[in-house]
Amino acid sequence: MAHGTHDFQIDPRNENILININGELFPRNEAKVSVFDSGYILGDGVWEGLRLHNGKLFHIDQHLTRLYEGAKALDMNIGLKADELQRRVEDTCAANGMRGGVHIRLMVTRGIKATPYQDPRITISPPTIVIIPEYKDPIKDTLEKGIRLFTVHVRRGYPDVQDQKLNSHSKLNCITACIQAAKAGADEALMLDPHGFVATCNSTHFFIVRKGEVWTSSGDYCLGGITRRSVIDLCKRNGIPVFEKNFSLTEVYGADEAFVTGTFAGVAPVVEVDGRILGADESPHQGKRGPMVERLQQLYLQLIDEECKGS
Repeated sequence: MAHGTHDFQIDPRNENILININGELFPRNEAKVSVFDSGYILGDGVWEGLRLHNGKLFHIDQHLTRLYEGAKALDMNIGLKADELQRRVEDTCAANGMRGGVHIRLMVTRGIKATPYQDPRITISPPTIVIIPEYKDPIKDTLEKGIRLFTVHVRRGYPDVQDQKLNSHSKLNCITACIQAAKAGADEALMLDPHGFVATCNSTHFFIVRKGEVWTSSGDYCLGGITRRSVIDLCKRNGIPVFEKNFSLTEVYGADEAFVTGTFAGVAPVVEVDGRILGADESPHQGKRGPMVERLQQLYLQLIDEECKGS
C-alpha cells in the first residue's frame, strides 16, 4: 500500500476537538459551513497549513504573509488584520488545550453566495474563516524509510493559466497528479514544468542531492514553499552547496539522494522515482535515507526548537 508524507497516526483526541468558524467554536461533529459558501461551490479561497510546537506557531509570519498575498491576488478582503487572525488561531489552540504535535488548517473563502455562480459580486457575506487544529504527527517510517514518486503527465503550468504561487482552494491539477501517481502504485506525484524540467510534487517540494550538492527547481512553477525556503537557508548557513536551477529526470534518476519538504512532515526522504532506486549501486545508502537527508532533518528540527522555545 502506498503512503504519502501526509500520513499520520490516528489520535482519539481529535474526536473531541473544537473547530473555529468565523470566531465561534463548534465541536467537530457540529462544525459546518453553508452549501452556498464560495469555497464549497467554486474552491474560491486561500489556505495555510500551520504547526504548533511548544505552544508557538512555527513560521507564522511567513505563513500569514503568503495567506494575505493570496487573498489580495484574489481581490478578497479577509476582514481581519494579520495579528488578529494569528490571535484567533492561538485562541483556538488554547481552547483545545493544545501545546504541540498539532497541525492546523487555516482556510479563508470569499463567503456565502446569493446563488451558485462564480461572480464574486454576488457574495452576500463576509469571508468564511475556518480553523481546524488536530493532533497530528507524521508516521516515523515515512521520515526514515522514505517514499516513492511517479512522474505524472499533469504539468505545473504558466502563471497566466493558474498561478502556482497562489495557495488557493482550487487544487484540481495537484489532485489529478496525486490520482495518477496512486494508480501507478507510488506515494506521491512528481510534476514537471511546461519545458519538461522537474518542478515540484503534488503536495510537497522536491530536492535531489548530487555529489554533495543540494538541488531544487528554479521555483518558477511551484508554490513559494516556506519549508522549502527554510531548507535552502539551512544549507547556506551550514556550508552545504545549494542551487535553485533547472534539471531533468535523467539527473534525478542519477541522484545520490532525494527528499521532499512540507509543513507537515518537514523533510522526508525519497528512495525511488519512476521505478529507479536512487543511489549508486555500491552505496550502502542505495534505496535508503542518506546522510545528507538525515543531516537536514536534524537541522530542521533544531530550527523548529530554536524558533519555538518553550515558554
